[in-house]
Amino acid sequence: QVQLVESGGGLVQAGGSLRLSCAASGRTFSNYAMGWFRRAPGKERDFASAISRSGDVTYYADSVKGRFTISRDNAKNTVYLQMDSLKPEDTAVYYCAADRQVAGDSYQSDARFYDYWGQGTQVTVSS
Repeated sequence: QVQLVESGGGLVQAGGSLRLSCAASGRTFSNYAMGWFRRAPGKERDFASAISRSGDVTYYADSVKGRFTISRDNAKNTVYLQMDSLKPEDTAVYYCAADRQVAGDSYQSDARFYDYWGQGTQVTVSS
């Protein structure tokens, strides 16, 4: 069992930045590939970014590429999402997730394959 707790959300103006954190506990953090997903009001949950177990491999949705940066610190059992140049359309609840099953040092962008989820943190970008 892995427990995930997100933090760092809030209200920011368009063009601003936020850094989300996701702290993990319960199992060896480095055994899990990690991902960030988001759910905007009235929409389906979407993939935002993912990172491999080592942190060497990262992947981004086209909508956030060049603006968001995912990273992890396995010594601190934490994954981060640095969000820059935020837009109103980035407004959503952001969730981190852990995937135990991905092969090798790869990432996973399909939410169906993630094993554990955090409770989410709200990000609101005003225009």
